[in-house]
Amino acid sequence: MSCRKAIGVAEEMKAKYGDRIELKIYTTDSVEAIPYGFRSSTNVLFNNEHVPVDVATDRKKMDDFLSSKL
Repeated sequence: MSCRKAIGVAEEMKAKYGDRIELKIYTTDSVEAIPYGFRSSTNVLFNNEHVPVDVATDRKKMDDFLSSKL
């Protein structure tokens, strides 16, 4: 469930911030994800920095996070 929620939040942030962020979504077993050694199904990175799941799945927290980084 948190995976779907994180994807929804990510897509909303992409719509809000447009070209200011680049959105890529991969499955845990994808070639692109392998170097990170993820151990859970929901992982969000921003500029190669891990974003906590509680932030990545909450629209307000993610918006606040991105606003402070951009």
